Amino acid sequence: MRHTKNNSRCGILSEKGFSFLELMVVVVILGILATYIAPRFMGRTDDAKAVKAKVDILAIETALKLYKLDNGDYPTTEQGLAALVEKPSTEPVPLNWKEKGYLEKAKVPTDPWGKEYLYLSPGVHDDYDLISYGADGVQGGEGKNKDVNSWDLD
Repeated sequence: MRHTKNNSRCGILSEKGFSFLELMVVVVILGILATYIAPRFMGRTDDAKAVKAKVDILAIETALKLYKLDNGDYPTTEQGLAALVEKPSTEPVPLNWKEKGYLEKAKVPTDPWGKEYLYLSPGVHDDYDLISYGADGVQGGEGKNKDVNSWDLD
């Protein structure tokens, strides 16, 4: 005699998928995890942007030093950081300007919050000052709004 198993007689449900209760349990667990984990990652975004601003400022400083080596002085405030990617036509016009410029990608970076870096030459704190005013774009502030300054890099 041949025996065949019938799923319904063995107590195994043949329906596939999750019940509403199972889905709700998963949603609640994910909500609890998000409550504890998300704030830790959210604070890191602001820290990462401040670090990116510092790295950008260091890269711009290197380009400015190369510009000075070739031309004898830093670009003026009026010439701005654009002098690192295209030859200035205003005085003092650089005599030994490097043909491809001084920054990679032939573009002056914006700060991590999408704003231009403030460049002053001569600077208040040094030969030049480079500044990002943070997330709010306003001088001063704390946390994500804290300024990143060339003279105050850690």
